[in-house]
Amino acid sequence: MKITRIGTQPSAIGPGDWFTGAVRIDPLFAANEARRAAAASVTFEPGARTAWHTHPLGQTLIITAGCGWVQREGEDIEVVRPGDVVWFEPNERHWHGATPTTGMTHIAIQENLNGKVVDWMEQVSDEQYSRHL
Repeated sequence: MKITRIGTQPSAIGPGDWFTGAVRIDPLFAANEARRAAAASVTFEPGARTAWHTHPLGQTLIITAGCGWVQREGEDIEVVRPGDVVWFEPNERHWHGATPTTGMTHIAIQENLNGKVVDWMEQVSDEQYSRHL
């Protein structure tokens, strides 16, 4: 058994290559030799969002606070709220983040495949983001 105590892993600012707006990433656990999954709690300020991306083995999001948007390529933006669980299929191109007026926090869980958990792509444009308004 291993307990990782709150505050023992530093928060990180979401890099500008991967996010638009203010994003904080709080690591929860990393993949290791016995566990393929990694997870983080990610907090998006209003208007903040990920870039388009995929995950080789998919991704699960558990919405824990606020109100957010998620979208897979070719589909409409969906509203998500605390308690909602979102599953993106392996290699499904998507993005997620806060609404323009409300922040959102989710736990993101993804599995490691040959050392990779994500493939980052271009930013979600303001036009793409505002289509739900």
